[in-house]
Amino acid sequence: MNQLAAYSTSTGEAFQFWILGSVALIGAVCTVFMKRAVHSALCLAATMIVLAIFYLANGAYFLGIVQIVVYTGAIMMLFLFVVMLVGVSAADSLKETIKGQRWLALVCGLGFGVLLIAGIGNASITQSTGLTKANANGNVEGLAALIFTKYVFAFEITGALLITAAVGAMVLTHRERTERAKTQRELAEERVREGKQLPPLPAPGVYARHNAVDIAGLLPDGTPSELTVNQTLRARGQIRDVSAEAIDDLKALEQRSEDRLERTRPEEASK
Repeated sequence: MNQLAAYSTSTGEAFQFWILGSVALIGAVCTVFMKRAVHSALCLAATMIVLAIFYLANGAYFLGIVQIVVYTGAIMMLFLFVVMLVGVSAADSLKETIKGQRWLALVCGLGFGVLLIAGIGNASITQSTGLTKANANGNVEGLAALIFTKYVFAFEITGALLITAAVGAMVLTHRERTERAKTQRELAEERVREGKQLPPLPAPGVYARHNAVDIAGLLPDGTPSELTVNQTLRARGQIRDVSAEAIDDLKALEQRSEDRLERTRPEEASK
């Protein structure tokens, strides 16, 4: 009876597998087909979190925590850090710099698929030891015994790959200056030749009622200047318009000036 219970799947386990498995599969597919590298990294992080939940559900508590802390927390942050430093975007050229890399990636993918199918088939045909026997002295001790005895070579290869990835990230982000840096005068002359904005742009809130980044700077006539606000905030619709209030203030100031002049004229005439 206990043997049948070990090989049967409850309704809750089946529900968890199909829901989380679908999420992991969608995240893996989006990792490959997303156009932006940052979006692909975020989808991969979601897939790793689902795998951690699977580990925890199957009693591999150490692997589940390591999956979240090390892979999702540390290695994925390393990926995002490299992407931000290198500056990969959808506008970058998709031309291959290494000949045959697509075919090599296809062969590696097929090899990984064969290994995955062989592993699943082996686990389905052979009888497993069981979590109770494997974790007899604790999950951490049982996992350590496998890593540093039976799978020590694979563990060392994985560590070498991670070190190589870290060194490659530093190599990609390092830039050697191959030409002399331009002086301030040369930059100014270049801006004049190209007809760009010569003086610095006015700061947000200049000639306005408030000094804030979401308020456009106003020109002397009270109209807002499009060059003084961030285009991202403008696209989001987060720009506050105070031009009407500023124009009213200018009109009130002009009216007070005119009233003051009218009061001073009779006094000057009497003198």
